[in-house]
Amino acid sequence: MSLAPAARPGLDPTPPPAAKASSWSRRRLLLVLLLPGLAWLTVFFVVPILTLFATSLQTPAPSGEIGAFQPDLHFGIYWDAIQEYHEQFVRSFVYAGIATVLCLAISYPLAYFMAFKAGGARNMLLVLVVAPFFTSFILRTLAWRQILGDDGRVVSFLHWLHVLPQGTALTASPVAVVAGITYNFLPFMILPLYSSLERIDPRLIEAGGDLYGNGLTVLRKVTFPLSLPGVVAGTLLTFIPAAGDYVNAALLGNSRTQMIGNVVESRFFRIVDYPTAAALSFILMAAILILVFLYVRRAGTEELV
Repeated sequence: MSLAPAARPGLDPTPPPAAKASSWSRRRLLLVLLLPGLAWLTVFFVVPILTLFATSLQTPAPSGEIGAFQPDLHFGIYWDAIQEYHEQFVRSFVYAGIATVLCLAISYPLAYFMAFKAGGARNMLLVLVVAPFFTSFILRTLAWRQILGDDGRVVSFLHWLHVLPQGTALTASPVAVVAGITYNFLPFMILPLYSSLERIDPRLIEAGGDLYGNGLTVLRKVTFPLSLPGVVAGTLLTFIPAAGDYVNAALLGNSRTQMIGNVVESRFFRIVDYPTAAALSFILMAAILILVFLYVRRAGTEELV
């Protein structure tokens, strides 16, 4: 005697053929839409990364010719690169970290004003934020050499305040490098912050005031937590390129302020030591990925827009 329940009409779990065909069509359309992006990432990201990794494992050719290398599995080059250039790695992360903190301190009040107080001037302020992008990155950086020059008003003002001793220069110093990085990457912090703050419902901020919270308390308990996705996105967009930057250190610094990007540039184009340059690039990328992962986990948000 069979104990299997009798099938009830209308409860058959098997989807009809028309539904299967529709589902397959949607998947095929999704695949077609993804193909251009996947092809772009494969050609311009995956292939170069694999090529760079293969280059990092090469060793000099027996001929001794400059720029001649042969395939090998020399993984020891990574440890050698860390030992030789650990100071530049640390300096890069310190400069990038300081610049990121300064960008956040400068950008948050400005983005807050643009989102809640600017009114009709909001569009003009947005134009002013992105206006530096219409000027060459090199020219903007070179301008800081004039701004921080010994005869400039900044140095004269600091001398007048007795903050900067006489005979001390700001150019070719860590201060100049950090100032250049902060200025050049400031828009990358302002725009995500503004986008995040602009999405906040003003009624939530008003509710915080109705619950007897003063302005600082509402900012700390309501506004800042709601804008955290913009803070995370802005700090990442600032820190990641700043850590690998070499233009600011090359134009505003000296031999004692070199960042790891300057070492990579020198190894690639001057010394023609491709394996070491590739290994340094991989180490920098891995370090940044680890720091970003830990930061996002610590920030407690995965919504970066």
